[in-house]
This record gives sequence, structure tokens and C-alpha cells, in this order.
Amino acid sequence: MQISLVIPLLNEAKSLPELYRWITEVMHREGFSYEIIFLDDGSTDDSWQIISGLAGKDKHVKGLKFRRNYGKSQALNAGFKVAQGDVVITMDADLQDNPEEIPVLYDMITKENYDMVSGWKKKRYDSKLKKNWPSKVFNWAARKVSGLPLHDFNCGLKAYKNQVVKDIDVYGEMHRYIPFLVKNEGFKKIGEKVVRHQARKYGETKFGSDRFIKGVLDLITLWFLTRFSKRPMHLFGALGILMFVIGGLATLFILAVKAYKLYYNIPTHLVTDRPWFYIALAAMILGSQFFLAGFLGEMLLKNNDKIKRYKIDKELNL
Repeated sequence: MQISLVIPLLNEAKSLPELYRWITEVMHREGFSYEIIFLDDGSTDDSWQIISGLAGKDKHVKGLKFRRNYGKSQALNAGFKVAQGDVVITMDADLQDNPEEIPVLYDMITKENYDMVSGWKKKRYDSKLKKNWPSKVFNWAARKVSGLPLHDFNCGLKAYKNQVVKDIDVYGEMHRYIPFLVKNEGFKKIGEKVVRHQARKYGETKFGSDRFIKGVLDLITLWFLTRFSKRPMHLFGALGILMFVIGGLATLFILAVKAYKLYYNIPTHLVTDRPWFYIALAAMILGSQFFLAGFLGEMLLKNNDKIKRYKIDKELNL
């Protein structure tokens, strides 16, 4: 099979028939062998009934329904697990992603040997205040942290080699950072293509203003996991050493001042009356806690057989 289309959705009953017709027109025109995997993320409208009807008359259509709304990341992850096509293409179900882009994305994976191609909605039809400007800030931060020169990390229209989607684990709200996840798995050829963007035809956007706060927090989490998930002591140990240095310097300062005043018979206060004493004490306690956190992290990592410290790409004579 050449292409698996993975389409997460939530309450998109009005757009599904039109999206299905558009996709099948492109697939038949280009002569692709394909499957369409609709992932119903707990819809409360007639989305699942429509998917069931499409699957009943077209063997290319497959569906998966969650009991409740778990989020786009979980839907994508479930779709990636069952996708069988050599090239896996994701798109949103709201008709804002254009199926006419599929052949070019397919060629970039198969002929230009990209591991992943991310869409870039260069010209958008969203509200500038609510989505465009916040997205620019978000994408700037993602570029700086990930080191990937992409303009639109969160574009739903993306293409992957099948091996890529089988190796990545999309969880939480990490669908925004799939290119970052792909890079962290060792796939180096990640490209970008300007794609056409349509204004929303039915319904309303599912994303609120809180998604940007969640996006920033997820970016920090991903940065931490990328750099320190395999070596937690490197972070917590360094912070512990820093705290001990601060505490040690504060202690030396207290002792030096105390000794100087005693030597010259200058009236002095109790050590516990000085703010530096509490700074030193707090720093030492924090340092001990950071070291303890690092040791616990290393012990959990060592004893957790499910954590993969590395992945082997190829083998010879083994």
C-alpha cells in the first residue's frame, strides 16, 4: 500500500462527506493504493455514524472511535500504530487542509527521500489576533529550542515514512512538536512545503487561548526530556553542585566576618541572626534535594526495562 491518510477529528460531521469525496477524487486520479483512517476523538455529533456509513461502502475507509475526548496527540498515536502505507500523511478533518497537496507530499517522501515533510500554511485565513500572531511567536520559540528551521510546526498536513511514525511516541499535547520528536529519534532529513490553506467552512475551531500556555509548557518539557531523560543526574547534579557552592561561599563569608570581628573585639551578633546563615542553610538543603532527585532518576532509569536508551537502525551478521 502506498499511502495511509490519518485524520483525527472531533465533531466534524458536516465536513466529513465532502472531505471523503475530495480525497477519493485525488486518490483515484493519481492511481494510488491507499487507506483512509478516521480517528473519532470522542465526538458527540454524528461523526461516527458518517464514518461507519463510509466504511460500509468503501473498503479503503477505516475508523477508530475513542470512548471520550483524549486529545489530538492520542488520536494521532493510535492512527500511527495501525497505518500500513509506505507513506503516512496526516491532515485535519475541517477542510482547512487541501487534499490536492497529497501527490506532491508523496513524491517528496518517495523520490526526494525525506523522512518527514511538514506543511507550512504561509497564507492563512485565521484571525490574526487570535491565531496568526500567537502562532508566529510559538513557532519562533519552537525553532530556537528544536534547532529545526520550520515555519509552521503545528500544521496538520504532514507526510512521513512509515518507519518514522512507528518509532515516535506522540503523547500529551506533543502533536505540536512532532518534527522535534522525529529529529530526536535520529531522522535527519526533515523538510517543509508551502501548502494551501482554506478558511473553515463548517463549525468552529476546537482550540482555545489556553493552547498557547500548554504549548509553552510542553516545549519546556520536551526540551528537558530531550537533553536529560537519559541522564537526569547531569541536570540535577549540576544544580546540586551550584547550590552547594552558593551555600559554601555564604558559610565562608559568615565565618570570615565572625572571625574578623572577634579578632578585633568588634561587637557582633549571633550567626543565626544574620540573613546569610539562612541563605547558606537553604542552599545546602536544596543542593541535597537536587542530588537526591538525580539519584532517584538514575535508579528509575536503570531499573525500568521499558525505557529505550537507544534504537538500532541497521544490523550486520548478528
